[in-house]
Amino acid sequence: MPRALSTRVVQDPSDGFRFLPHLETEPPDLRVSFDVLGGGRIRARMSGGSVPALKGTEHKADLSAQPNEVHSAAARLCARWKERFVDFQPVDDQGRDLRDRRRPYATAADLSAEPEDELCRVVADLARGGESLLFDTLLRGDDVRTETFRNYLRSALSQEGLRVRFDSDLHLPWPMLCAAEGSTASAGTLDALFARFLGHQHQIEHTGDAYAWIGPPLTAPQQPAVSLNHDVRVGRKTRADEVAKALTKGTECTVRTTYEELIRDFGNADLDEQLTYFWCHGEFIGNEPEPHVLVLRLTDGTPFDGHTVRELRARHRHSRFRPLVLLNACHSGITGASADRSFLGRMLIEHGAQGVLGPQIAMPQAFAAEYALEFVTRYLHGTATAGRIAQELAQHFAAQYRTPLGFAYGLHGGMDARLDRPGGGEA
Repeated sequence: MPRALSTRVVQDPSDGFRFLPHLETEPPDLRVSFDVLGGGRIRARMSGGSVPALKGTEHKADLSAQPNEVHSAAARLCARWKERFVDFQPVDDQGRDLRDRRRPYATAADLSAEPEDELCRVVADLARGGESLLFDTLLRGDDVRTETFRNYLRSALSQEGLRVRFDSDLHLPWPMLCAAEGSTASAGTLDALFARFLGHQHQIEHTGDAYAWIGPPLTAPQQPAVSLNHDVRVGRKTRADEVAKALTKGTECTVRTTYEELIRDFGNADLDEQLTYFWCHGEFIGNEPEPHVLVLRLTDGTPFDGHTVRELRARHRHSRFRPLVLLNACHSGITGASADRSFLGRMLIEHGAQGVLGPQIAMPQAFAAEYALEFVTRYLHGTATAGRIAQELAQHFAAQYRTPLGFAYGLHGGMDARLDRPGGGEA
């Protein structure tokens, strides 16, 4: 009678080469690359099913913009969102602050009760800045190749519902940019202004690394493993507690509140999470002339950054650590060209994360908690990708809450990340 024999593998002669480099996925509808070459030149390329294939050539142009100039313009746009939207303060006819409306766009997530004409003026200003960064700074130029590239890109982005990958050495706030041409006047409906933003029109991810992760294909866990990494003092008057509860529904949830707990688990080769959520303070620190990098601080205040991730995860290259990371941390502090806004995200992705989602401005806590609650709830259903959820939330908050802050969340990779569940079912 046949019987199964037990097997014990004592050597791995292939040294990991049995793993396919990456799991294949559907290509994006539009892929736009901005490569920084020698001498500070920027080369733009474009491909995908949403742009026409050209006979004997490709969509390519060497731009006249310089990387430092583009980074400075991007930092200016992020500062503009904070100064003119987050910190917006209504005044009376005498120019005095209205005490009963202290920073209304920062203290409440739902702005549907705010005067729409005020919102239109502010959002029109943000849209104008987003269009200018893309077409008047990054893609400016009168030479034939640049002009042709610019026209093809504007035409492609004018379509709706694309999956767009910006594969770029330049880390820009892509969902906050605009492709649809606006009128010179600020007049227009609020819905029409919202519809101009790329984050409203498309699923968007930013990438830049090649072969960022190599490892075995993973099977869907019976119960997803998630984590809440937070400063317990942040957002007490928001829906943060509801987010914490949502993370525990049908999951194995780990709660960390200190740096020591973070490094203990991130240094563990067997760390296996499907969703890693950070709710804490963030700031940029560094020593000139090195770029300032984003650091996170949990309750104990000890900084945790991309260098720490590299120190802890570099030796665990083939581990099961493949989470989507929701980085809901305040981006206060330095916003200049010397700040490396993407380093922490790059390190997380390089060492296993499927993608990193986070705000690209100093996000009001009231809205950040609302956004996290919606995202966590939808992602844990296991039926939609992170890119689709991010676009749906941008549209949802624009339509229902009358706020553009959903466009200020960006995906670093992870557009096609989805929580796999056994049998493809929901929680």
